[in-house]
Amino acid sequence: MAVNPIGGGQIGRSVPRLEAREKVTGRAEYTHLMRLPGMLYGKIFRSTVPHGRIKSIDTAAAKATPGVFRVITADDVRKVIPDPYYGPAFHDQPILAIAKVRFVGEPVAVVLAADPHVADAAVQTISAEYEELEPIYDEVAAMTASSHVHDELKPAGSFADLKHLKGIKGTNLALQAKTRRGDVDKAFAAAAHVFEHEFRTQKCLHVPFEPFCSIADYKDSGLTIYSGAQGPSFVRSEIARLLGWPENKVRIKVPYLGGGYGGKLYIKLEALVTACSMIARRPVKIALTMEEQFYQITKHPATVRIKSGVDKSGRITARKCEVFWNGGAYADIGPRVTHKSGFTAGGPYDIDNVWIDSYAMYTNMTPAGALRGFGMPQLTFAYESHTDMVARALGIDPVEFRRKNLLHNGRPQATGTILQDAALEPVLEHVADRLRWSEKFDRGGGTVKRGRGIAFALKACVSPTTSVAIVNVGADGSPTLYISTVDMGQGSDTGMAQIVGEVLNVPAESVRVVARDTDITPYDMGTLGSRSMFHMGHAVRLASENARSKIDALRREVGEPEGSNTPVSGLFIKKYGMKAGNIVGSGSYKPDYVAPDHDTGASTAITPFWMVAGAGAEIEVDTETGRVRVLKLVNAVDCGTPVNPRIVETQISGAALMQLGFTLFEKINLDNGQITNASLADYKIPGIADVPAVMINEAIDAFQSNAPFGAKGVGESSTMPLSPAIANALDDAVGVRLTALPITPEAVFRALRAKAGTPLEAE
Repeated sequence: MAVNPIGGGQIGRSVPRLEAREKVTGRAEYTHLMRLPGMLYGKIFRSTVPHGRIKSIDTAAAKATPGVFRVITADDVRKVIPDPYYGPAFHDQPILAIAKVRFVGEPVAVVLAADPHVADAAVQTISAEYEELEPIYDEVAAMTASSHVHDELKPAGSFADLKHLKGIKGTNLALQAKTRRGDVDKAFAAAAHVFEHEFRTQKCLHVPFEPFCSIADYKDSGLTIYSGAQGPSFVRSEIARLLGWPENKVRIKVPYLGGGYGGKLYIKLEALVTACSMIARRPVKIALTMEEQFYQITKHPATVRIKSGVDKSGRITARKCEVFWNGGAYADIGPRVTHKSGFTAGGPYDIDNVWIDSYAMYTNMTPAGALRGFGMPQLTFAYESHTDMVARALGIDPVEFRRKNLLHNGRPQATGTILQDAALEPVLEHVADRLRWSEKFDRGGGTVKRGRGIAFALKACVSPTTSVAIVNVGADGSPTLYISTVDMGQGSDTGMAQIVGEVLNVPAESVRVVARDTDITPYDMGTLGSRSMFHMGHAVRLASENARSKIDALRREVGEPEGSNTPVSGLFIKKYGMKAGNIVGSGSYKPDYVAPDHDTGASTAITPFWMVAGAGAEIEVDTETGRVRVLKLVNAVDCGTPVNPRIVETQISGAALMQLGFTLFEKINLDNGQITNASLADYKIPGIADVPAVMINEAIDAFQSNAPFGAKGVGESSTMPLSPAIANALDDAVGVRLTALPITPEAVFRALRAKAGTPLEAE
């Protein structure tokens, strides 16, 4: 292998995914397919009330079921883990319900058996009695409710901005995050026009086709967990904390993931299988069914109140936002969503006076956590719908109104951080061009009307976070990459191999990426928030450069002239007399970050980079049924330099189609806390018939100056502007404005009837 300091030509190649052959031939290993010697299967008994004190749990019949090894409750768990509470932001979630249940479906007991069917049958015989308490479901009502989901707040200590909340009682508010800039009240008083609207988004599900699954194998000498986890490093540290062990006694091994989308971040089943394995002294596997996923983690429903002041020229002079996030029964990573997305609630606009309050609320529903977009799709639906409504009220073309108010590079965002390398204007113009916005448009006829809509968004990357990488170059010159970034279908292994290949001047296909294993692969904060290409990409670049510098040193040591193209294997032979030895390069990366002021949210470095995305939609509406059909969908993103253009294109389309489901029909329905559509028979996700006939997915020409080879993340980008683009197109087509998702035929039909003066009876 010759090392070319100029680069290996790997960046910009559409390299086929490295793991593709294993997956398409069925040889890929997933946790769901794994079995260990002596392994027991766990099945979960879940609560049937949304909020109540546990009076009794009757497990007698389950224990008497032939083949049952053990029935476990919280009392058993506390014998092996005295303080069995976990969570990334708050230590508020018990491994099994203790004293209270806080949502329908909360784990209360576990049956262990060598046969999963025996365990499942035994679970059906367990019963529990509760003293029911008043539940709270609505995120806004939770603010003033007399019923409280938790007795007091218990910050985990991981995040400095949460420590002041320790011990606070009598509230459902987990966190309030503030952003303040300028004098909003004065600006509203001086505004020529003031507009105010409220928007609501629904509770949705991640629906990875590989449901949650974890296996724990406990021994006194250490613990090994096999899990479909997006953040093995965090799982390791949190399990070690729960057990009071050093991290080197806890090993997390991650096979392939069949999708994650944020749902498999942090602790999910790992703590429960650990406790079960400690009690049983045998390996324990718990694999959820598709239906059980509805009781594990969901997307945050949100209520967004947004108010804007506009001057006579059409410039936005003031914006005030209140965002209520429905975090469900346990905080999970909701406080990070509340803060890290909340400060962008004002949108991608240059507004001198901004006031944002973002609230993380507890309710008695399935916990909510990270889901592709990390809160931004909820916010963008609100601020881009609001922006269109303002433009139309003022009689200004929606694209022109955005041009007039756009935030440009070199100007401060609401936090005070200067916008850099964010291609807002190019993305907006690209979408408008692909929609042929300035040309005449066929608006349909008869009962079928057509319309167009446009929207775009700005997202900050979660910060500060750290990534570490190791590159091991063997004596034959073949590189092996060790990283804990989890490839769950987004193609990160391939992209990282391309970075190694670029630095070491080898084909990406020759790079082996080692499966995630915390005993082998170094620390990474987690695969989330589109951070991997930027953060781990930097670490991989640095590790590769470190290895290259050592190869260059070896070349000099063995007397090779400068510019020599002797392969690495020849250098080792010269050094050791045989093809032996290896070279190890390492690299770590953590971007600059300035913590925001607690009272104002002000920061000069709130994010290492900005994600930008735009969407344009052409739709038709059947006014007799309310059915919306998307005819054309344009998705444009700024991801800097696409490392692998084909993978970037599929990430853009995959994110957009996922958000299409959240926009048009996906919703978890509840009746007194009970989920009434907890199956894929009733909870519909997009199918091939829902894909628009014309779908354009493009990364615009851009470069991120502080990124590895100019590249930044793309996995979430096109989730953000799609919902408001369709809502705006609906208004354009038939003159009705829906301010709540999803945009179902019934919702559209009701709005049409109301507009016609013949409203339907309320539901």
